[in-house]
Amino acid sequence: MAFIKQFGSYLPPRVVSNEEIGARVGCDSAWILSVAGIEERRFAEDETVVDMALRAAQDCLSRAGMNADQLGMLVLACSSWDRRYPGPAVSVAQRLGLTSVPCLDLPMASAGSLFGMALAAKLTETYGDILVIGAEKMSSVILREPMERGVAILFGDGAGSCILSADSGCARVVDSVIESDGTFSEDLQLKFELPLEMNGRSVILQASRKIPRVIEMVLGKHGHKAGEVDAFLMHQANQNLIARIASALGVAEQKFFTNIRRYGNTSSASMLIAATEWWQKCGFQPGVPVCFAAFGAGFNWGAMLVEGVTAS
Repeated sequence: MAFIKQFGSYLPPRVVSNEEIGARVGCDSAWILSVAGIEERRFAEDETVVDMALRAAQDCLSRAGMNADQLGMLVLACSSWDRRYPGPAVSVAQRLGLTSVPCLDLPMASAGSLFGMALAAKLTETYGDILVIGAEKMSSVILREPMERGVAILFGDGAGSCILSADSGCARVVDSVIESDGTFSEDLQLKFELPLEMNGRSVILQASRKIPRVIEMVLGKHGHKAGEVDAFLMHQANQNLIARIASALGVAEQKFFTNIRRYGNTSSASMLIAATEWWQKCGFQPGVPVCFAAFGAGFNWGAMLVEGVTAS
């Protein structure tokens, strides 16, 4: 059994409006809002992926009242890292003062944090408290020339984190389902030093089919209906996609917590940034189900069911 102990996040201070990014790619700010539900995003300037990941980790540890040396493992999901190896996880661990804790990099776009949480939940009995981080500097990707307006308008930078524990927390991890299918892998890819390539129609079509199905799968395994879920905490890809998924599940769109309007799509950081803000505003209720879900390049996707527990 595993528990979610706490969340944390970090957003760089520079705000980039639709007007600013729209001027660079030749599109109207109102059009960006209508097609993606995004009004602004954050861009890191001098900060690296490691800098942002470290700030999110420190925020999470502080909220949990923990020291870094209490961690037994670190998992970091990132698709915008700037070298082949080593990955950013070891650098974050080193800056936290950890020199022997195992570190795992997940070079996955968008679904990385969910996969990291699902794996960590299975490993807490062996490694104890596990820190999962999603950190992305997508501005370094989307500003590459030639800029594609359908891509450049979507993304922002930031980091989110959570701690999973074997013994206690604010919510119990009930189950997760993670899946992958490489059939459409060419439709969303990022080669080294080249612009991101995305077939938007394919991504939206596959995500709008696969996410509702996997959510219903993990809920159905434990006798739940979508309408019983208190909140859906999803990867913040596109507001219109979230609306489609809510409709497919037959639940009110308001049950899907969103902050994409302010931050854009921060890839594998987005779900944990959203979870941090939702936790601060709402929080888990004892025995009440909450569902995490994400879809990303690969394609990789999944859902996790958790239930709030009574504070000890």
